[in-house]
Amino acid sequence: MQDGPIGVFDSGLGGLTVLQALADLLPHEDLVYFGDTARYPYGDRSAAELRAFSGQIADLLVDAGAKMLVVACNSATAAALDLLRERLDVPVVGVVEPGLRAAASASRSRRTVVIGTRMTAASRVYERTAARLDLHLDVEVLACPGFVELVEEGRTDTPEAVQVVRDRLAPLLTARTDTLVLGCTHYPLLSRAIGEVVGRHVTLVSSADETAFEVRDLLERMGWLTRRIRPGERVFLTSGMPDRFAELGERFLGFALGDVRGHAWDGATVDDRDALTA
Repeated sequence: MQDGPIGVFDSGLGGLTVLQALADLLPHEDLVYFGDTARYPYGDRSAAELRAFSGQIADLLVDAGAKMLVVACNSATAAALDLLRERLDVPVVGVVEPGLRAAASASRSRRTVVIGTRMTAASRVYERTAARLDLHLDVEVLACPGFVELVEEGRTDTPEAVQVVRDRLAPLLTARTDTLVLGCTHYPLLSRAIGEVVGRHVTLVSSADETAFEVRDLLERMGWLTRRIRPGERVFLTSGMPDRFAELGERFLGFALGDVRGHAWDGATVDDRDALTA
């Protein structure tokens, strides 16, 4: 298992923020990323759908040799993390706990607002997790429909994006909060617009870096960190349009993704194992 890749998945492009944090922290590890762009946004799906989707993607990545899975999607974490941990033989890491721990470290007022999808807000996963971890945080979760679409359509740095963000976050502007958790891995790609709206007195917290630290610590404890000294390989797979995924991924990350491979859930485009391990 030591030299298997780390599998990362999300509903689309947002999880690339987590993948980049992993690549920076663990440069010798191989990473396999699946963006389920054909079925985004996950935030408007039911929990049952997300459990089914997450199970499909997890099986795909584990069959390809992944030694660990990172659910780089808050909605999928809320709906499917416990189920995946129960039925898979590899460790599974979500993004909710790392984000809350980072907020607890950053907050002075002990009040934090989490912005996320409808699914994440309705699940109350952030409130339950904060209580279970005994973080002494007053957590409020605000659903922000439309944010994911802005990212997936490449409209993050537009006046429209600022207006959509302003409309959604208006309830925050009079609230006593000093910490805002970006409770969807797409949202860091809107951080410029979000920061402009909430102001400098509010600290934006992304779960990406904290998730990468959790992955590293877990691999260290298990003795599964790779011993290779070559740079890790990056493989990208999407259920949507590979060219569009590559174009937007390069725009957001600042470097070319290389070969992005397509996967159709009806099996029409690629052989799954060959695509992930080639």
